[in-house]
Formats: sequence, structure tokens, C-alpha cells
Amino acid sequence: MTSLFEAGKQISGSVECLGQTFPSDQARRKHYLKLLAEKLKDPAFRKQEGFPQGTDEAILAMSDPPYYTACPNPWLADFVQQYGKPYDPAESYRREPLAIDVSVGKTDPIYKAHSYHTKVPHLAIVPSILHYTKPGDIVLDGFAGSGMTGVAAQWCGTAPAKYRHEVELARKKEGRPAPQWGARRVVLNDLSPVATFIAANYNLPFDVDAFAQAGKQLLKSVEQDVGWMYETLHTDGKTKGRIGYTVWSQLYSCPECAGEVNFTEEALDEKSKRVKESFPCPHCGAELIKSRLDRLYTAKLDPSTGNTIQVPKRAATLISYTDGKTRYEKKPTHDDLAVIQRIESLPLPFQVPTIEIPPMHMTHERARMDYAGVTHIHHFFLPRAAQAMGKLWEKANAYPGARTRAFLLFFVEQAIWGMSVLARYTPTHFSQVNQYLSGVYYIASQHSECSPWYILDGKLSRLEKAFHGYRSQFGFAGINTGAAAQLPLPDASIDYVFTDPPFGENIYYADLNFLVESWHGVTTDAQPEAIIDRFKKKALPEYQHLMQRCFAEYHRVLKPGRWMTVVFSNSKAAVWNAIQVALQQAGFVVAEVTALDKLQGSYRQVTSTTAVKQDLVISAYKPNGGLEQRLAQRGATPESAWDFVQTHLRNLSVTKTRNGEMELIVERDPRRIYDRLVAWFVRHDAPVPLSSDEFLSGVRSRFPERDGMVFLPEQVAEYDKKRAQMAQAPQMELFVSDERSAIDWLTDFLRKRPSTYQGLHPEFITQLGAGWKKHESKPELSQLLEDNFIRYDGAGDVPSQIHSYLSTNHKDLRGLEKSDPRLVAKAKDRWYVPDPNKAQDLEKKREKVLLKEFESYRAATGRRLKEFRLEALRAGFKAAWGNKDYQTIIKVAQKIPEAALQEDEKLLLWYDQALTRTEEP
Repeated sequence: MTSLFEAGKQISGSVECLGQTFPSDQARRKHYLKLLAEKLKDPAFRKQEGFPQGTDEAILAMSDPPYYTACPNPWLADFVQQYGKPYDPAESYRREPLAIDVSVGKTDPIYKAHSYHTKVPHLAIVPSILHYTKPGDIVLDGFAGSGMTGVAAQWCGTAPAKYRHEVELARKKEGRPAPQWGARRVVLNDLSPVATFIAANYNLPFDVDAFAQAGKQLLKSVEQDVGWMYETLHTDGKTKGRIGYTVWSQLYSCPECAGEVNFTEEALDEKSKRVKESFPCPHCGAELIKSRLDRLYTAKLDPSTGNTIQVPKRAATLISYTDGKTRYEKKPTHDDLAVIQRIESLPLPFQVPTIEIPPMHMTHERARMDYAGVTHIHHFFLPRAAQAMGKLWEKANAYPGARTRAFLLFFVEQAIWGMSVLARYTPTHFSQVNQYLSGVYYIASQHSECSPWYILDGKLSRLEKAFHGYRSQFGFAGINTGAAAQLPLPDASIDYVFTDPPFGENIYYADLNFLVESWHGVTTDAQPEAIIDRFKKKALPEYQHLMQRCFAEYHRVLKPGRWMTVVFSNSKAAVWNAIQVALQQAGFVVAEVTALDKLQGSYRQVTSTTAVKQDLVISAYKPNGGLEQRLAQRGATPESAWDFVQTHLRNLSVTKTRNGEMELIVERDPRRIYDRLVAWFVRHDAPVPLSSDEFLSGVRSRFPERDGMVFLPEQVAEYDKKRAQMAQAPQMELFVSDERSAIDWLTDFLRKRPSTYQGLHPEFITQLGAGWKKHESKPELSQLLEDNFIRYDGAGDVPSQIHSYLSTNHKDLRGLEKSDPRLVAKAKDRWYVPDPNKAQDLEKKREKVLLKEFESYRAATGRRLKEFRLEALRAGFKAAWGNKDYQTIIKVAQKIPEAALQEDEKLLLWYDQALTRTEEP
């Protein structure tokens, strides 16, 4: 294994890049920077969607072309063509879905090397890359964030022997062969320039020893310039100590006497180090509660803007410092306050950005930064912090070596949030480093103003250690800054997609990245950002449309027959449905959705939207080109439907175990397969060639069925072999939330246990719990039974289904003929699941009733339907779709509450497609 020192020496010699040889890496960089500079002069190049906002000079300073550009990368297609392998339809490729634990590896030093708002650890991604790809394949992450997918791809080639052994052992226990070790190449994209800058530094090689030395020199040099600002006299009156942090307290006004109240001094309990719920005013003794206090402000002239601004009035209240290795605390003395006053008179360093914060959700709607005196970026920093951060940025930028310089900035930028007023004083924590609230701009009543050494000394040593144990290589990562919906990549050029996209309104990435990006001088173009943001007028439909465009781009660049893994984390069912519909409209077919059971440490498949409160992993595939071609040739025929089913079954897991027991493969349930079939034909703007009961009847005659699951003939032997080793058959988990799921539950229940109304009713009632959809009318059990099942009235022989159940569970009824009076008496009035032929007759009868009810919804004159049957809406939408009556779908959809529409995947699919068809020219 090549050492990092040797790697550093190698890149100082001749290098190969995109088929060209350069005398040195510096020559390579100079050549491509010149080409990029020319590109940046082209107005058409800058008009690309997602192009960041920044000067040519700032973009060039961040970039390291052709591997990384802080704008759309003109060489990304060349990267893929040079190092990738063209799509070959004759190549044999087959994989099953893979479940992964997205939380594993969060304590790994590489994962912790640089923080980001959300990130899946590279050690959680490695198993997927090993499963779906082979060495040399190209992996894509269009929402790459800090670049962990790239780290995982390269880690596959440099993982230590211990890790390899653990992976191989785990796969052996699962009955899978050992993986093919070796680095994979990766394409990383993100809309945020700071995200791609972090990703580039994670994924492009650098000399770790040179960085460590430069980092030490940087901190020493900054100390020589501003060290005096962080000196304080020890209580012995002689020794000078170094300040680790200074606690600043918000000053308030007592509502009773208008006296000034120092929040930290009065509200913080010295023993418990926690804020008291109430405390006495130091002037009048009135009982005070924080929420009733008035914040005090002071007027200050801002030399950078020439304006007088209102700033919250703060007081330095506590100093934590060290004298050698011992830590002390004290109240600021007159000399300490004099130093602070001297610093306030210094001009703001030119490196500190002074740009105005544009209107955004995080600073103008959610947090109101202007109330905290923050309207421009430099207002985030107290005078001393601004001086120190300015020096850090200046000296890091002045380093002569390009890769070391970039990594110094990677190192320094991690102090930006921690040295800003966003850093809260948290006395109950061991350290005050980076004690800001993640995912939000929030300025607390107590601020911990940390010194640069307090934050960065430990970080430097941890970075050195972490990157000595990780190897990256030039030519293995291509990094792009731009919109995921417009990737500069050829069609069918990517072997696998792993992605962790923004989900709904969980994180406002562009808003949160603005602070750090301002220091680089290159900021995100938030227009194409795929989030829900009321401030930017992006609601759930806009989010779904943006995600659909991104998934469509993934579909375009992914090779046919290959896979995509999507990590999903959102607690709202509507967002979950939007993602599923966006995936299906883009052309992907979902093969499995799994969640980690954190209590039992195992994976479970998701059967309903109740599971979206956990981290989910979606496994989806792009159907092979042959399936698409055959559909185009045949059209929407039953043969095309069964062709799709064949392909889908081939891509599903054959067996799954959980805690030593077999788990039902949810996607093999005939009803789920039919849902996928419908979505497939709708996506291709084609009528669905089979009704639900035609499908259910046909699927059982064409494919073997085991334990309620459908298999290909060649898959059954494997399933049967595994099933024979288990004590019991896998069980379906059903959550009743609407009429359709109620019918599904009854079907499963009655198939196992044909029952009378009286025997069934108590069991059914227990299923109708709090999970019932808000606007869905609750059906009567008697009506559900009448419409969907058959009751044995005692005439003729006892049906086989009831006979089998009774003779198995009642000893006195065993061996009796189906016409035996004793058996008939016991069987009378029991409901059972009809055989396929009778089921079709019931389905036609039921559909007429549903369509009649749908017609009443269509004819209703009121603006909104308060309660309705989802099954009637689904049947009506499907019928209207078949008749190309898109306006009826749209008009009825507008009558139901938006939440009800967004929370039903099937309705949402029909509605969204109807909108698309009416918008087409």
C-alpha cells in the first residue's frame, strides 16, 4: 500500500489526466485552470441551471480542474468516457436489493473529519457499492453533500485487512460470495459550492504530512499576530494565561424596575450549570422569567456599511483560560475589558465578508436574524472573533501549494460556525467547541466566544491521523457543482447510483451554507434546490416536480438494468409518497424499502407509511432496455404486462431473514406487484391492460406462489430450500388505514380463518385504530364482506377453503365429507375468500358501485369533499385515465383536501400524470 508521503512525491512528478500526460501536477492544474477561465467568460456557460453566484476569480480559487470545479464541470463527460466502460446489453448483470444500516460508522475519524448538515457515513455506503458494482465501475451521487459516497467508492480499494475480513464473514453468513475488492470511480455533484469543496478535499489526494506541518505553522503565525487578544492575567497577578473561551451574556431589562439584568450571572445555577426556570431581579427582587424579559439593544456605527445598527447588548461575563495544562475560570477584569475595547477599535479585516444576507427562510422567517443585529455576514462575529477568523483565512489562502492550500481552507472553514455568535455557551458539556444548534441559525442568550486554538488545535491532530489511514487517488473522482437535474454526463454511462437527497423541509441547505460560502465568495444558486420552502414559494408539488426531474436525470445516465439506492429520512407520509411517485414517473421501479429496527439491530421491510419516521433505504432499478423495446413494439397488451412482471420478479429478493426467522418479501405480494405494474404503464402514458382481478387470477396461473408471495419457476427451489430450514412461514404485517388496506387485512384473515360476522367483528374493530386516514370514510364490515367476499349459506357442499380450516382446527370434524351435516352446521354463515373466477364477478360488481360513487363526487357542486372513499376515487381516476379524460381527474382532485391527495400514492400518481398530459403542447 502506497504511503501518503510517497503519494505526495508521485503527484510532484509526471501525471496522466484524461489521456494526457503532464510534466507535473502543477502543470496539469495550470493547463485546466486556463481552460476553465476561458469557459467562465462564456455567457452561455454561466447560464446553466444551478450555476453558483461568484466571480471568475473566486470560482477558479476553489476549483482543481478537471477533477473538481466550483461550477458545472466541463470535463465530467470526458472523465466518464475515459475511465468508464460503455453500456453493453450483452453483459450479464443481476443483483438483488440490499438493505444497509445508514447509521453505522458515525464515529469513524474520516466521517468526523468535516461536519455537514446531513451525511451518510462512508462505512454505511461501502456494502452497497461492493454489492452492486465491481472495481473500476463508476458510481454517481447527485446530492453528494460532503462526498461520503466518493470516500466509500475509494475505500473499497484501500480498506484494511480487518475490515475486509469482517465484511467477507458477514456475507458468508448471509450465503453471499466474497466481494470484489478494489476502488470504484465516482461522480459527485451538489448544488452547493461549499459542499463540493468539502467533497473534493475528501476525494482528491494531498500530502498529509505537508498539510500537518502547514497547519501547525498557520496556527503559530496567527498566534503571533492576534495572540495578545487571547491573553489574560492569572489570579496570581503575574502569570499570563491563554483564553480558551469567553462567555458573553445577553443583557435584559427587568419589567418591574427597568434595571439591567445580566442573564448568565442571574439565571445560571453555579452548581448544576443549568438555567433556572425563574430568578430574582438583582435590583428589585421581582421574580423573573426569561420569556417576559425585554432584550436590551445598543446603537453602533458599522464602518463597513456606514450605517448605524441596533445590536443586542452583551457583556463579557466569564473567561475560561489555561495556565500550562490547568484550566481556570474567572470574571473579566478591568484589563480584560480594556483589551476587548481596544480590539473593537480595530478595522475589520478585509478577508471577512461584509455582504448583506439576502431574504431567506432561515434568517428572515424562521429565526429573524435582524432581531439579533445580524443583517450582514460580518455581524455573525464579535470583533475579536472577526480579527482571528480574518487572519486564519488570509494565511490559509496565502499558502503556495494548491492542494495543501485547499486542505488548509477545508481545515479553517470548520471554525466559522464555532467562532460566530451562533456558538452557545453550554456549561454542562465538557467542551465548548462547535456548540451551535445544527440545521438552524440560532443566537442564544449565552454565547461562547472560542479562541481559534481552542477549536483547531485538536482538529489538526485528528485530521492528520484520520487521513493517514485513508487513501484517495487522482482520476478516481469527478466533482461537479450544479443542479442534479442537469448533469453533464452521457446517457447510460453510470453503473450505480447511491444518493441521499434533500427530503421536504428537513434541512434548508442553501440557507445554511450561505455563511461559509460567503467566505469563499461563491454561493449556491437556490432556484433549483429540491426542498419545500414557503419563503421561496416551493410547496410539496414543486418539491415533487424538482425531485422528479432529478430522478429522471439519474434514470437517463444510469445504465439499463442497473440499480439506485435512495436514503430517505422524513416523518411525513406526504413527502414519502411524493418521492415514490417521482421515482416511478422517472422510470424507476422500486424493488424494496427497508428500515433498520434499532431495538433489534435488524432490517425490516416497510409495509406502510407508518414507518417513515425512521431512516428508510429505497432500492430501485432501471429496467433493462429489452423490456422498454418490447413495450414499444407490442404496446399496452397483456403480454407486455406479464413481461414486466417477469422482469420485476427477477429483480426481487428471493429470501430474507430477520432475527433468525424468514421475512415476507413485501414486493412479492401480488397486490404490490400490481401497483408497480400500474405505475409502469401510467409512466409510459399507456392504459393498464389488466384489471386487478384479471391480474390476480393470471398471476396465480402463471407463477408459483408460496406463503402469499409470487416467484419465477427458477426461484422457487431456492425459496423452498430456505423455508424447509425454518420453523414457521413468514408473516405479513398489515396496517389498516383505509378501505383498501381493510380489504387486504380481511383477505389475509379469512384465507387463514374463514369466520362468521360475529367471530370476525371484534378482530376487525381492533384494526380500525388511530392510523385511519383523516378524510377516508370508515366502511361498515357488513358492506366490505358483501362486496368482496362470499358467505356460505349452508346450501350444497362446504367450500374447500372452509373445509380445510375446520378439519385442521377441530378434531371432531376431521375426515368428514363436505356434505356431512355436522360440517355444514359449523361452516354455515362463514365468510371466505372467493376463488379467482368468482372474484372477477365480484370485482365488476364492486367497480360499478365505486364508479357510481365517483360520479357523485364529480357532480358535487361544493368546493371541497369533507369525507369520501379512497377506493371510489382510485377507481374513478383509473377509469378517467383509461379514457384520457385528464380534466375529470384534475377537477375531482381539486375537490379533496390537498393532504389527502398528497398522502395517497395511487391518487397522486394519476393526478400528477394528468397534470403533465394537460400541460404538454
